[in-house]
Amino acid sequence: MRLGTSSPLKHSSPEEWAENQLQLGCTTVVFPVQSNESEEKIIAYKEAAEKARLTIAEVGIWRNALAADSAERKANMDYCVNQLRMADFLNARCAVNVAGAFGPRWDGGYKENFSKEAWKKTVSMVQEIIDRANVKKTYFTLEPMPWMIPASPQEYIRLLEDVDRDRFAVHMDIINMINSAERYFNAKEFINECAEVLGNRIRSCHIKDVHLNEKYTFQLVECGPGDGEFPLQYYVQKMNEIDSQMPVILEHLDSDEQYIKYMNYLKKTL
Repeated sequence: MRLGTSSPLKHSSPEEWAENQLQLGCTTVVFPVQSNESEEKIIAYKEAAEKARLTIAEVGIWRNALAADSAERKANMDYCVNQLRMADFLNARCAVNVAGAFGPRWDGGYKENFSKEAWKKTVSMVQEIIDRANVKKTYFTLEPMPWMIPASPQEYIRLLEDVDRDRFAVHMDIINMINSAERYFNAKEFINECAEVLGNRIRSCHIKDVHLNEKYTFQLVECGPGDGEFPLQYYVQKMNEIDSQMPVILEHLDSDEQYIKYMNYLKKTL
């Protein structure tokens, strides 16, 4: 595996960015520059990563390409295409987004997210992004979510089949799919299921943890690695069996200090 974080850490130059990542123990990175920034800046960070032998795991998108407002939707689609094209230029393993939400919050949970209309629009959206970007080396991926498609490995396979594009692959955020008592209490079995069903289609992974609150009703809370009960070592082991170069990205922390703390934990336990 290749361990990395979603944080660029505080830095003042591409070279300092790359050096900070190395000192933290990273061997892969999430690219910290956006496609709407200057070509000069993009190239400088690309070269800094290459010189430090840091692979580029992901180019993040994080925009609702299914937004109800037509102008917002068009702008977000264009951004998706440009981020995917940049990922191809960078030789990144993937560009990643979520499918999108049918409500006011861009990544929120709504009943409509699981409708037949949502499925058709998601398939069409992914096809359009890949067709317009016309990439050759990277992949477009969707991060699984607790409350939008794809929310299970079987749903992801169906989506892959319906999209029917070679450059559509899988982003694995297994904690996002821990959305039931069954999956929480049978975590290893669910890891096995994801590995078996999605296998070598997985391009990159996120790592964090999940904690069950002892309050009614059923309450799961995302937390830092080691602060929950998820079998992280087993998860990483199974992902590493799929690909020994698999990126495993620590995310959703609030400060550089927290990223340093939890990266040190991961280096010791993994």
